[in-house]
Amino acid sequence: MIRLSELGIGKKARIHSFEKDEIFIKLMEMGCVPGETVKVEQIAPLGDPISVCVAGYSLSLRISEAREILVEEF
Repeated sequence: MIRLSELGIGKKARIHSFEKDEIFIKLMEMGCVPGETVKVEQIAPLGDPISVCVAGYSLSLRISEAREILVEEF
């Protein structure tokens, strides 16, 4: 398992779990639920934020948020 923040552009992964409970509800409301497929679409020139495709739509996440999401790359 790796963190979503470590996934490269164009790579896909399956959300496994969240590291901290504080962000869990916020991310779940945005469609980031365990078992959902996520794909990194873009990374800002300075590395923050990143754009991911999850649950059929694009979502912009701060790197600090992406670090809290553990994923299994495939």
